[in-house]
Amino acid sequence: MMMNHNHPFHLVDYSPWPLTGAIGVMTMVTGMVKWFHNYNINLLIIGYIIVILTMYQWWRDICREGTYQGKHTILVSKGLRWGMILFIISEIFFFISFFWAFFHKSLSPNIEIGAMWPPMNIIAFNPFQIPLLNTIILITSGITVTWAHHALMENNFSQVSQSLFITVILGIYFTILQAYEYIEAPFSIADSIYGSTFFMATGFHGLQVIIGTIFLTICFIRHLNNHFSMNHHFGFEAAAWYWHFVDVVWLFLYISIYWWGN
Repeated sequence: MMMNHNHPFHLVDYSPWPLTGAIGVMTMVTGMVKWFHNYNINLLIIGYIIVILTMYQWWRDICREGTYQGKHTILVSKGLRWGMILFIISEIFFFISFFWAFFHKSLSPNIEIGAMWPPMNIIAFNPFQIPLLNTIILITSGITVTWAHHALMENNFSQVSQSLFITVILGIYFTILQAYEYIEAPFSIADSIYGSTFFMATGFHGLQVIIGTIFLTICFIRHLNNHFSMNHHFGFEAAAWYWHFVDVVWLFLYISIYWWGN
């Protein structure tokens, strides 16, 4: 029996992935508790596997709906755009809380931390070493992802491939450098309010970089499979928005925490 759609909305089909995703996340959280208390990561690994398999299959279905089945109409695409915009706004407020905590303590340091900032016995990072290099890397990646977007708008397949590949490599390079910085850090997250705010703010930003790198890697694979065209590429556009958001947050982190807070 043929179905006649008289509306521009996309009514999703029945899907098992929300249920498997919930089971995977519950297993992962339970596994983390088991890891913390019993030092056993078996359940945590099972949770990760369920979540990763769910992500792959759920994203595969969405790609099919938007690319091959034509269910992402103009109205649906508009809704997706608003969803991404509101998600980025929620992330902005998430980081505002970290900056609020940092400035609240740095502008009026308590006597318990020596009435000074950085606190007594805390050796802060030199902002003109790895942090400056990471800033240059992220600014460059912002340029390359914009290059990819313009190349896609001009239907230049090879330049999109090159620029997206460079952006992904720069994202991986940033993560490696930040991991090295954490390993060599002269203080830990337990070292007063400075360590807490530093590692929470930069750590969550590092997580956003990893998420954005995965996002762009998926877009790179989809591009190689001809999923995007000059008129139909919101998946890539959303990844580019997210990456620019990550760039801007890092500039605020670098100026406030690494440079001014030093």
